[in-house]
Amino acid sequence: MSALTRRDFLKLAGAGALGLFLPAGLPAALAVPAGLPMMGRVTDSSLDLHAEPDTGSDVLVTHRLDTLLLVTDIVISADVEAPNRIWYDINGQGYAYSGSVQPVRMDFNPPVTSTLPERGQLAEVTVPFSDIRKEPHPNAERAYRAYFASTAWVLALVFDDDARPWYRIYDDKWRVYYYAQAEHLRLVPPGELAPISPDVLKRVEVQLDEQMVTAYEDNRPVFMARVASGFRYNSGYYTTPVGHFISNHKRPFRHMAAGNLATTGYDLPGVPWVSYLTDYGISFHGTYWHNDYGRPRSHGCINMTPQAAKWLYLWTLPSVPPERQVVLKDFGTAVGIHL
Repeated sequence: MSALTRRDFLKLAGAGALGLFLPAGLPAALAVPAGLPMMGRVTDSSLDLHAEPDTGSDVLVTHRLDTLLLVTDIVISADVEAPNRIWYDINGQGYAYSGSVQPVRMDFNPPVTSTLPERGQLAEVTVPFSDIRKEPHPNAERAYRAYFASTAWVLALVFDDDARPWYRIYDDKWRVYYYAQAEHLRLVPPGELAPISPDVLKRVEVQLDEQMVTAYEDNRPVFMARVASGFRYNSGYYTTPVGHFISNHKRPFRHMAAGNLATTGYDLPGVPWVSYLTDYGISFHGTYWHNDYGRPRSHGCINMTPQAAKWLYLWTLPSVPPERQVVLKDFGTAVGIHL
């Protein structure tokens, strides 16, 4: 394993291992899962643990989707050409490629005791995963599985026959209501959604060759993070467009779905912190289905860690009031995307 360079540090930031380059005073609720040991969730259908932090080394064991792993160390692979050289030591049992392991926590929350706002309230999932049901009961049919750092819109608190608390949540894709275990969701207080630096001149620059986003205030960089942009799949070339845009359309959550799941389609409820740049859906957004930043792998959007996407969502214009599910304006923060 080689020494850690500044370039590697940037990649670690994108991998969620050493945090992000953020301004001082960032609210603690926005911090990434930090410290070792930490918990990681397998995001791929299968994940090999290798004898060394190298895909060419022996496979010791294979874990399946949603297996929870104990990460006890972070190492840098010797492959200097790899866009993401970060590997996780899984409790001395082998090495896992970090791009397939989502850093997660297991935080349980008391249900709300006061009346929810009339329009509802945003919430974040604070456990590795939670099964969302079609009715408020643990044996009810599962609608989908929600993952750590995804977001949902809570409309009401209800109780099942055994007095267990559930939140009724809204699915904005199908326009139906589902139910989540209340202890698995943290209601986001309105103050946490306050705009960041609202009265300064801002712009965002995305360098596709470096897979990097940088935010500027008065031409001074204040934030940067690794991203994952559009990629060529067997079924088509999903490019991230190059040019000048504005972040005029924003949502704190979005159910994104398209195509055939058997090929390269996707069905992703609760995508967090969405800042759209085009009318056809290209956006910055948080990503819970991989942890692989520094190389292209999206369907055209600019994938970010949920924590980085949240900061950018709060920093860019227009601001989204806490009681609103969506804002669409004729103005926004300037965004330049470059090859």
